[in-house]
Amino acid sequence: MTYTNSAAAASALQFSATYQSPANEPFTFSEPLPAPPSSGPGDKAAYLNAMRKSINAAQEHINKELTARMEEDKAKEVTKNGTAPKSVVDEALEEENYGEEAPPTDD
Repeated sequence: MTYTNSAAAASALQFSATYQSPANEPFTFSEPLPAPPSSGPGDKAAYLNAMRKSINAAQEHINKELTARMEEDKAKEVTKNGTAPKSVVDEALEEENYGEEAPPTDD
């Protein structure tokens, strides 16, 4: 991720994040930021809020891109092998329990 800040670009600041992978095309997310605050807590709070929104938007965009790429990789695997790859992990269960402790199993 880069933060552009120079005298020439002071009026056109950008928050940007670039993803690169050896297996996929790179992609970049960019969003304009307001000029840094000159003074005052209100200006600083507004600037930090704009940065926070840009970071949240970047995270959402990156998650969508990576999810789409995972689906493409799965489709390529099906085309290559004729069947879906065997998954050791139950993806539906993982999604349901995301962020929580795994429930006990009756193995």
